[in-house]
Amino acid sequence: MFVAVYWWRVHPGKEDQFRKAWRRGTDLIREKYGSYGSRLHRDADGRFVGYAEWPDEASWRAAFDQKMVYDDPETRAAFVDAIAEVPPDADPIFTMTVTDDLLLRSAEGRGGGD
Repeated sequence: MFVAVYWWRVHPGKEDQFRKAWRRGTDLIREKYGSYGSRLHRDADGRFVGYAEWPDEASWRAAFDQKMVYDDPETRAAFVDAIAEVPPDADPIFTMTVTDDLLLRSAEGRGGGD
């Protein structure tokens, strides 16, 4: 398994818009590119951090090279509109191959954090 970690700062008051667009975009990326999905976190400094799982690096790279484009301009526009800051070139802050996985998946399928 392969993971990519991203972060975004969101305009104040657009957090719900961002989360809704992130959830929809994640579903679309999973459907189109074969990711295993993602988790969204909130750092103490207010940044959102996404941890996306992929079957392998080649699958992630193919999707990343296509800029994860999906056929839902409204969702993409809402996502981009909510973002105030991303790392340079919107590159992930980490890309890693999983060596050991002890994460329990009992909460799978939940929206969480609401």
